[in-house]
Amino acid sequence: MNIEAYLDQFQRVTENPTLETMNWMMQKFQNPHKKYQVIHVAGTNGKGSVVEILNRVLLDQGYNVGKYISPHLCEFNERICVNDVPISNQEIEEIIKELEPFIQEYNQTHEIPVKHFEVVTSIAFIYFARKKCDFVVLETGMGGTWDCTNIVQPILSIITSIGYDHMKLLGNTLTEIAKQKAGIIKQNSDTIFLECENKNENAKILKIIEEQCKKKNNQLHIVHRNQISHYAYDMNYQYFDYKKERHIYTNLKGKVQIYNTAICLEAINVLNQKGYTLNENIYRKSFANVKHLGRFEILRESPIVIYDGAHNEPSIKNFAKNINQYYPQKEKVYILAILKKKDYETIIKILAKDQQAYFYMTSGNIDGMYATKEELYQIGRQYIDKNRVKKMDLKEAVVDAVENHPNSVIGITGSFYIYQDIITMKLFKN
Repeated sequence: MNIEAYLDQFQRVTENPTLETMNWMMQKFQNPHKKYQVIHVAGTNGKGSVVEILNRVLLDQGYNVGKYISPHLCEFNERICVNDVPISNQEIEEIIKELEPFIQEYNQTHEIPVKHFEVVTSIAFIYFARKKCDFVVLETGMGGTWDCTNIVQPILSIITSIGYDHMKLLGNTLTEIAKQKAGIIKQNSDTIFLECENKNENAKILKIIEEQCKKKNNQLHIVHRNQISHYAYDMNYQYFDYKKERHIYTNLKGKVQIYNTAICLEAINVLNQKGYTLNENIYRKSFANVKHLGRFEILRESPIVIYDGAHNEPSIKNFAKNINQYYPQKEKVYILAILKKKDYETIIKILAKDQQAYFYMTSGNIDGMYATKEELYQIGRQYIDKNRVKKMDLKEAVVDAVENHPNSVIGITGSFYIYQDIITMKLFKN
């Protein structure tokens, strides 16, 4: 079976999503999502890093851990892992064969058919139960309230950030988006929320989170940015204190990862309060050893080539900030591939604030899925000197940048979906 071809036959989104399909499907399998403890993670940015950190922490503590992420970087199977081992094609096919009669039954009796992400999430929930997971660290696909992962009753919900992305589905204001993210807050549970950097935005968003927690008898734990102190970094680690925790260090790059790690420290505190024993010496090592591919990942040292899947305003701002933090004196070169549904003009405007940077505009790796190099080039010319912007095919742009900018730092960004094409180039093979 060609698994991705099978899944591609299903509709991706619907205008009026509900959780009816997921509840119906999971009842047919005796509700597998209720057979393990779930840590549910939502947020515009940062949720992938938090998932990876908590996955590493729980694995190192000896638990049997499921991990559910999207999108994948190289192979679909990466989305569903147990103990960092991706589900096999055979295991996926076996579950699909069991699901298929129920999918057909549902589609024959309901107006809105089963959707792509509902099938994938159903596979994951069933698989995690059969692998007898103790914990599942579950990343939302989009939003929260109507995300099809949201049928779970988590031991802990985490909201990492609120920012502008997927506005057509989640809302055009931060408060509208916050209401969607707050949908993962559940009855008689706990929630961790990282306060927003902007105080005015934080007051409005925090009110939404607090009201939902009160309504659900849910204990709110706020990660305050001023509780993080003694920040320092070098090219290997970042160091900080959080509350009474001293000299925490992580190998993830960029200051935003300090906040993501603080969220995970708060999660550890909550789990310990609930009777789980997470050893401090072990989780400190977990923070130092966690890996998160595709996020400020250094692919080559000379010239320096960094891959980052940033694809919205907050993440692009963070990416630019990180490059300037670690390489302040170096010339910057950006290679862009951006999905056409994204706000690519804003992305270009943010990076073009560095008027000494060079740009390569590409059409990505799938025709029709990305803004074309011509479209990006035309926007780029509004903000970038004509001698500093080119339009090329993706791989051609990477080769050209490496050959012609040997003393620069080259950032490949705008999408996660080009990752496999990039890392399999001869330039980056080990």
